[in-house]
Amino acid sequence: MAKAYLVGSGIASLSAAAFLIRDGGFAGSDIVILEEQDREGGSLDAAGSPETGYTMRGGRMFEIHFDCTYDLLRSIPSLDDISKSVTDDTFAFHDEFAWDDHARLVDADGKTIDAHSMGFSERDRLELIKCVGTPEHLLDGKRITDCFSEEFFTTNFWWMWCTTFAFEPWHSAIEFRRYLNRFVHLFKTFDTMSGIYRTRFNQFDSIVAPMLAWLGEQGVTIELGTRVTDLRLAAGDALTVESIVCTRAGEPREIPIGPGDLVMVTNGSMTADSTLGSTDTAPVLDTSGSSGAWQLWRDLAAKRPGLGNPAVFDSSIEDSTWESFTVTTKDPTFFTQMQEFSGSEAGKGGLITFKDSNWLLTIVLNHQPHFRGQPADTFVWWGYALFPGKKGDFTGKPMSECTGREILDEVLQHLQMEQHERILDSAVVIPALMPYITSQFLVRRKGDRPDVVPKGSTNLAFIGQYAEVPDDVVFTVEYSVRTAWTAVAELLKLDRKPPSVYKGQHNPKVLIEALETLHRR
Repeated sequence: MAKAYLVGSGIASLSAAAFLIRDGGFAGSDIVILEEQDREGGSLDAAGSPETGYTMRGGRMFEIHFDCTYDLLRSIPSLDDISKSVTDDTFAFHDEFAWDDHARLVDADGKTIDAHSMGFSERDRLELIKCVGTPEHLLDGKRITDCFSEEFFTTNFWWMWCTTFAFEPWHSAIEFRRYLNRFVHLFKTFDTMSGIYRTRFNQFDSIVAPMLAWLGEQGVTIELGTRVTDLRLAAGDALTVESIVCTRAGEPREIPIGPGDLVMVTNGSMTADSTLGSTDTAPVLDTSGSSGAWQLWRDLAAKRPGLGNPAVFDSSIEDSTWESFTVTTKDPTFFTQMQEFSGSEAGKGGLITFKDSNWLLTIVLNHQPHFRGQPADTFVWWGYALFPGKKGDFTGKPMSECTGREILDEVLQHLQMEQHERILDSAVVIPALMPYITSQFLVRRKGDRPDVVPKGSTNLAFIGQYAEVPDDVVFTVEYSVRTAWTAVAELLKLDRKPPSVYKGQHNPKVLIEALETLHRR
């Protein structure tokens, strides 16, 4: 029987393994996942305890048209009720705890502002429509700032858009345009965020853990602590992997790839070289280690044309770094005050952005418990900032140099919150500094991301955030799942292929609603 080797254990590889079993007829015992780190899940990670503090580097958002993801997760039983799928559980949670944000933007005085109006001038509207309608190839190598005037970046729309999706003004105009088209149906509810879906727990507990359990039952092997250092390619014009070179526990190993075997590689990593701080220490940026995901892609791209250009994404650390933080506490004071401030109970309020903060801080009160097994007397919330290199309004220090306590102090002072010291003293705060977290948004040109199945490939595919899928948008679980489904369908020449990317811009009703939103006052 043919075997499949998947490099990396993030959501793309886990999805590929599931599709190989479900659609490709593979036995789970013929699938091997090779993971460099000592844990599974890639960027969808979450860990910790009430005593040491919980931590998660990020939280992905979903919406109704993540068709590939929901199709896949309908095949995966929920850990809470095996009669239901993970998709069923996600939809049920949205019905119970849909977001209805009443405090999306907060001003310099710690007061909520009316975000119903997008704050556009006529020039802003025309520039936005022009960007949406510009053919993608004409935006090659352009930044968002190349398409908009300075005032656009002071609108309510921009503050909400950039903090919802993590865009910076210097990011790729191509990616921005794709997002505008992909999520045009969300425009009308953008201030309340009611069109955004979330999982019941963090994404590791809600998605990765059920997938690992199901794949384990199917017999899939996951080899942790295994770094793939090279793919040996056959001579000739065809792109064929002959063997996988790797190390495990310091021991070199070479895995032969036989006829009919498949290799799928997660090229690049948006959470590579992440570092954690603590309540009393700041995280230290260190990219000297060079993760296997980036190094393998560099080596492969150097061997053959058509395999992308990783230097576009991994060599501009200053433009792709931001920082998040997770707060754990047994004192309900912060949650109580935030629920009063926002007008929403925890889990229903959505994102809260301090639009005038130098760091451009955003926080969110998650539905509790947010971690599986989290005690009832423990509360967890999360936040992040897009400009960690700037000095804080109150700390006077760059966020990247701040301890967890200093970051929390900055948030509390923006809120002008009562019982300030009590909240500080009761909290465990773990910052996470991520040098490549928005690298997939960096300015690029056609060909910088390899096709999922490169031209001439007989057994190799690229999956994840740095493989190219026309029309769909990176920095989403949907994108990774779509690359996995595409890889399996194309390599095995299956009739069942991923559904087309949803295109709301072709729906007259959606377009009218979007235009009405642009003209709100």
